Amino acid sequence: RVVPPPLLPPSLSPARMSAEAAAAAGAAGATGDRHRHPHPHRDPHPHPHPHRDPHPHPQRRWKKVLYQRQPFPDNYVDGSFLEELRKNIYVRQYRYWSVVLESSVVIQQLSSVCVFVVIWWYMDQTRLSPQQLFASGLIVYLLGYLLFDLIDLGEGRMHSGRTRWADLKSTVVFVTFTYGFSPVLKTLTESISTDTIYAMSVFMLLGHLIFFDYGANAAIVSSTLSLNMAIFASVCLASRLPSSLHAFATVTLAIQIFALWPMFQKKLKARAPGCYLTVTVVYTLAAVLGLLTASPTAAVLYALLLLTITFLCPHYLVTLQSSKDNIHGPWDEAEIKEDLSRFLG
Repeated sequence: RVVPPPLLPPSLSPARMSAEAAAAAGAAGATGDRHRHPHPHRDPHPHPHPHRDPHPHPQRRWKKVLYQRQPFPDNYVDGSFLEELRKNIYVRQYRYWSVVLESSVVIQQLSSVCVFVVIWWYMDQTRLSPQQLFASGLIVYLLGYLLFDLIDLGEGRMHSGRTRWADLKSTVVFVTFTYGFSPVLKTLTESISTDTIYAMSVFMLLGHLIFFDYGANAAIVSSTLSLNMAIFASVCLASRLPSSLHAFATVTLAIQIFALWPMFQKKLKARAPGCYLTVTVVYTLAAVLGLLTASPTAAVLYALLLLTITFLCPHYLVTLQSSKDNIHGPWDEAEIKEDLSRFLG
């Protein structure tokens, strides 16, 4: 018995299946052609969500702030970072002869140290007695006091309210106490070797020159420290002199040279620059001549040092100004210009 084949639905007939297979193959070929030759006006890789921003962070302008989180790396800067760059806005233009004149302050202080050392050497070599030194120092002190009052025209005395009687009492008290403590000053460093005393004196005088107030606004300037170092050096050197009277004269001389003389020179420079320059030249020549009597070699070296500081160093400074390249901008440290003293009271 022959069983007839089952009847298939029209959708599963072999002819219908062959037609659908051919249509699927054609569609696959068309799709491959579209991938090989994309449409020029269509994106070959369309986004799965065409309405969403493809970037994880929106495009934002960079700001120079630290308190706000921004979608940029920590070291990122844009083109506006250097717009506020300024160069050499605070550079001071120096003139050669002006710098030469200003170097006179350094020359005077070097000459003061030289004069003090030469006078001490004169007493150590018994070429100068302490009586002669004290008498001549007292005369110079009185002349300088009168000249200071004449140059100042009484302005300083009016501001401070100090009288001449107060100045006289201060002078008498200082001289009396210095003379009374001179035996102590003479024996203060007996247990220390002479070489150590000389080395300490050299370092103290160098420190006096380093910390002296030459008129510069710098952190290293300390008039009090400079004066104390000079007085300490004078006490060290006075302890190696023959008698306590020598120590008294040496300390008195140190006060006149390192404390009173700079005050007089500062006032003279402010009121009479021409006289100040003349006094500086005479004072420097006296220091060189005094050193020449003690050591010609030291005098020559000292004169070369003065010439270098007076003429060569200013030339070097003026020459280097053209190579100066300071940059300023918003990255500089903030400077508080407001007076904050009311908050410290």
